[in-house]
Amino acid sequence: MANHLAANLHPALPGRASPQTGWASSQTGRGRPQKPSFLADKGAVKPILMRNFARKQRMRKQKNHILKLTHTLRPCLMGLLLATLLGSCSSDNSKGRQPAADTSSQHTLPVDPALRRRLADLAAAPRPQGRLGFHVYDLTADRPVYGLNERKALPSASCLKLLSGVAGLHLLGTRHLYATSIYTRGQVVGDTLRGDVTFRAGLDPQLNGPDLGQFAAALRRKGIRRIGGRLLLDLQLHDPVRSEAHWYPWDLSFSHYGLLYKGAPRVQKELTAALRARGVSVADSQVALGRTPRGSHCIFRFYRSVDRVTERMWKHSSNTQATALLYTIGHRADPRAEPTAAGVAYLRRFMREELGLRDSALVVHDGCGLCTHNRLSPEALTTVLRYAYRHRPIYRLLLAQLSIAGVDGTLRRELAGPKTRGKIRAKTGTLSHPYGISSLAGYCRGSNGHLLAFAIMDSEMSVLDARVLQRKLGEALVARPEPGR
Repeated sequence: MANHLAANLHPALPGRASPQTGWASSQTGRGRPQKPSFLADKGAVKPILMRNFARKQRMRKQKNHILKLTHTLRPCLMGLLLATLLGSCSSDNSKGRQPAADTSSQHTLPVDPALRRRLADLAAAPRPQGRLGFHVYDLTADRPVYGLNERKALPSASCLKLLSGVAGLHLLGTRHLYATSIYTRGQVVGDTLRGDVTFRAGLDPQLNGPDLGQFAAALRRKGIRRIGGRLLLDLQLHDPVRSEAHWYPWDLSFSHYGLLYKGAPRVQKELTAALRARGVSVADSQVALGRTPRGSHCIFRFYRSVDRVTERMWKHSSNTQATALLYTIGHRADPRAEPTAAGVAYLRRFMREELGLRDSALVVHDGCGLCTHNRLSPEALTTVLRYAYRHRPIYRLLLAQLSIAGVDGTLRRELAGPKTRGKIRAKTGTLSHPYGISSLAGYCRGSNGHLLAFAIMDSEMSVLDARVLQRKLGEALVARPEPGR
């Protein structure tokens, strides 16, 4: 490094080490320097050698000076370089720690002003008597577009299923599986199991009598035609599902629930019938409630994914599936508590801790929306939709399972006009007592290509009048760009 610095700082001077004398080549070549031919006279050799010696001494001193200077400056140069690198890193880190709001503010996308005008016109237009609130949020721009009574707590009806479904998927995961299994313990001698059979069931909301034949078939494949020991029922839910205190008697038919929600006696009856139908002999006196004994071996397990449940509760607004999911939430959140109470407690906690909804006017009593005392606001519903949008696995499932306007589900006959058909995916909510309650919340794409989350809630007006307002809102959301604007 010192030689390199010396070469740059002290280039060859005229008259020194010129090519004609050969000094330059001797500095870089091998062997000792060759004497020039004009030094044949020995008398002239000594002065010339003295001059050369002095020149070498000067060059050696210069080289040593440069080396000392380099060693002296090296710590300073390294410190300067390190400070520069650290400064650039800290600058990059400070940029990465900027709040999301600050970063997004530099790239804020505008909301559609034409959409805002249309929504303002809808809010100002004459309408039937009753209570109305709606809220529209631009998910692409991450900004609210417009709201009317958006923070007013109103009866939510079945739009509450958006909250219970999203909260359930947050707790359980979008890949949650309900498992139902059959175990044996003991040896098979001939066609008799000298031991116990255990039917172990979780909370599968859709398990019914016809499914039980698969468990009987599994026993037959093991050569079992008789059970010599006990038939144990290892159930998470022993008692039948209970109606919420504020439900109307005709709101929910008990017969629509899955087998596991009808109580242990009904499970016993259906299971023994399925076993006997497949040629497996068992007496009623052999059946008992109990835990799966140690040493038991699973011979068959049946799975059902949670998306089968959410599809029925979102697209077809199944109250039984929503209630069953609430039981699942409650059992997962607090296995020792009563499932409904634990499930409702979790929904309220989810609203506070995950959604930031702490308004005491927002009230949840069940997971399906049948209770007329449930209260949510349009902004609360769009907050649920925003939460789902930010959590992609939940959003993909929700978007695929919401009803499509004029196409399927509970919107098959609603919003079916040419302006809205196929352009809106939403959850409906309707109760006709004690007064008209109707709500609609979901997603659509605006005329500027932005994805929108919206919610409209109507109460104390006829359901027909409410649906007219919902249609007008839907048309305003997906209207084509206005000419000349």
